[in-house]
Amino acid sequence: MAGAVPRRVRKEHSRHFDRKIDAQQWLDAVTSAVVTGTYADPKAGRITFAAFFGEWSARQVWAPGTRLAMSLAARSVPFAGKPMKEVRRSDVETWIKQMDAAGLAPGTIKTRYFNVRSVFRAAVNDRVIGSDPTDTVRLPRGRRADVAMSIPTPEDVGQLMVVADERFRPFIALCAFAGLRLGEAAGVQLGDIDFLRRSLRVSRQVQRVNGGAIDVRAPKYGSERVVYLADSLVTVLSEHVAAHGTTGKQRWLFAGAGEEPPHQNTVAYWWRKTLREAGLVGIKLHDLRTSTPRGSSLPAATS
Repeated sequence: MAGAVPRRVRKEHSRHFDRKIDAQQWLDAVTSAVVTGTYADPKAGRITFAAFFGEWSARQVWAPGTRLAMSLAARSVPFAGKPMKEVRRSDVETWIKQMDAAGLAPGTIKTRYFNVRSVFRAAVNDRVIGSDPTDTVRLPRGRRADVAMSIPTPEDVGQLMVVADERFRPFIALCAFAGLRLGEAAGVQLGDIDFLRRSLRVSRQVQRVNGGAIDVRAPKYGSERVVYLADSLVTVLSEHVAAHGTTGKQRWLFAGAGEEPPHQNTVAYWWRKTLREAGLVGIKLHDLRTSTPRGSSLPAATS
């Protein structure tokens, strides 16, 4: 029978209309939703975004970094206390605008958006809501990937430190909190660190030459310098040496092949793995140099 709708839906949607045409239009809309698979129980949609995320996230099998990134994104939305069925596209657009106005990098905004979008898609699949309010929302445009520099937020750096492999964590810390470039961090030897005076002498860098071989040379543009370190960074470095020792006769702080320091490709692999675990995109290791003031302390959870 045309316009028929299952008894369960008729019961859940008991409505009264003054005009027959209004009643028929409502019935047609409900029937269409059932047929197309977009029907959602109105009662289910009363659950707030925060409550739905709490229930849904508890069922997910995530790496620690992914769980941290998802929780961060969910806590950042201004509509956390709204029922899921009442969240509109305009709410999502307002949230995006707020993050952009706060100076967050386009890559960070994009990551948070896609994390929150996955929550709404899960709600659609569970028939909690009939449609996803994040669909087709426009995001801030980033610069071209080959020229862009993302400035990681302190929370991004903290996230990276939490999920990084134990041997790679001090490498990230040197780049973020001492301002070292990739090659400079790879070229650190134990003798460069003055633990008593809390300083580091930057006197070399590791570069890749033709054929992929390693070449140790003076820092870029002759930028030899002494960097003063926060107490928390000195602690991280000393614990790293105590746990893992050094490599080769030169006593490299970070291990590569044989007695050599790490190759650029090896560092790139560590970095991609850490980004993936942290649920972040669009951040280069070099960008860490601009993320925190020199000499600042590491996040409490990682120091």
